[in-house]
Amino acid sequence: MTLWTSEDAVDATGGTSAVAWQANGVSIDTRTLEAGDMFVALKDVRDGHDFVAQALANGAACALVSRIPDGVPADAPLLVVDDVLSGLEALGHAARARTKAKVIGVTGSVGKTSTKEMLRTALTGQGEVHAAEKSYNNHWGVPLTLARMPKNSDFAVIEIGMNHPGEISPLAKMARPHVAMITIVAPAHLEAFASVEDIAREKAAIFDGLERGGVAIINADLPTSDLLRSLAPHNCQTFGETERADWRLLEATSGDASTVCRASHAGDILLFKLGAPGRHFAMNGLACLAAAHAAGADLGRAAVALSDWAPPSGRGQRRFIHLDAAMPEQGIDLFDDAYNANPASVGAALDVLASATPPAAAGRRVAILGDMKELGETQDALHAGFATHPAMAEIQQVHCVGPLMRHLYEALPEAKQGLWAATSAELAGSPLALVRAGDVVMAKGSLSMKMALIVDAITNLGQSVADN
Repeated sequence: MTLWTSEDAVDATGGTSAVAWQANGVSIDTRTLEAGDMFVALKDVRDGHDFVAQALANGAACALVSRIPDGVPADAPLLVVDDVLSGLEALGHAARARTKAKVIGVTGSVGKTSTKEMLRTALTGQGEVHAAEKSYNNHWGVPLTLARMPKNSDFAVIEIGMNHPGEISPLAKMARPHVAMITIVAPAHLEAFASVEDIAREKAAIFDGLERGGVAIINADLPTSDLLRSLAPHNCQTFGETERADWRLLEATSGDASTVCRASHAGDILLFKLGAPGRHFAMNGLACLAAAHAAGADLGRAAVALSDWAPPSGRGQRRFIHLDAAMPEQGIDLFDDAYNANPASVGAALDVLASATPPAAAGRRVAILGDMKELGETQDALHAGFATHPAMAEIQQVHCVGPLMRHLYEALPEAKQGLWAATSAELAGSPLALVRAGDVVMAKGSLSMKMALIVDAITNLGQSVADN
């Protein structure tokens, strides 16, 4: 299906094109570009203009540029604009203007991407669902997601993130959601914000883009819930465990690979299941059902479809690492939660680990934790504070990575202290010093800590089979 014609794109951006073309997709990376895509020459670590010739040689239908790159003829299929990012934003605005899809916007300190994927799953089968394949939630990710939206979409799920004040409002106004959800407000990016209340105000800026008559969905269990409610429009629904929640979680029973949930809404009981253990996943699942209902989807079908959801790699995915092909029961249970971290998500991950059953009677619960970044002046105390987290009572050993996690390491009882290293690469070099057969292990840290290196090292000890 044609996504953009040269005529449509010129009208949207005010740019120029010397030849006619048709694009079936939009790409910002020549490594993943497919034939027929529009290549967007964004400037990041490298200038995308340096890769235009390669993109066209690889089958790109056209390239969005601000100048004719060296080695590219003037009559090449180029959409020339004054500024590439502004051109991408214009395509995003145009795609949003032409769609008839119900748009759901998702933000929050934790759980944005998992919730976005839950919504994709819950809405599948009720129409064409569009959502980004990755965590594209920033100043270029949101317009890229919108620009990629097929014309025939029935639902669109747009993830909106931030690192600094003032980032969410313009993205929300671009996405113009019919339903705007805040998963949670927690200490994150405190280097850029004076308080958690200020973070809540920034998250509530997603309501700036809410369509007239749209629905706001907020968490009712937070210290900032009243503040969020005061900033939300009149049509606001809440989810949580408190009795006052419109969508109330009554029970969440976690097994080794799933969570069975019972909730209530408007006097009715809802049952749903998720393919991962964790009360935080149950809460996000309930929020998804609220959002799907507000977007006009069938609630019963959405609840049933949620059972097909499982977390992707790096976001709580569970794997069993077989260490001996002749003895399939010999292995390591691995929770890969390495993609990113802040205090709320680390606490949730520790709760999941504490409730997990090691695959062998002599197995241990092992946490491998990397630094949490952007926490400002409170960073040392926030790291050390996990030594007294209730889940730690059920965790036998903790390995720590990074100078900030040194504070946790030193606060732990000696019996729980595993290894400490400045970088993940140091621990990844000796995976057998971290875990042994029969253990259940969880790895988590901020993206810059590269905890995936440790996950890969443990995975490479054997043959990994993802649970489903």
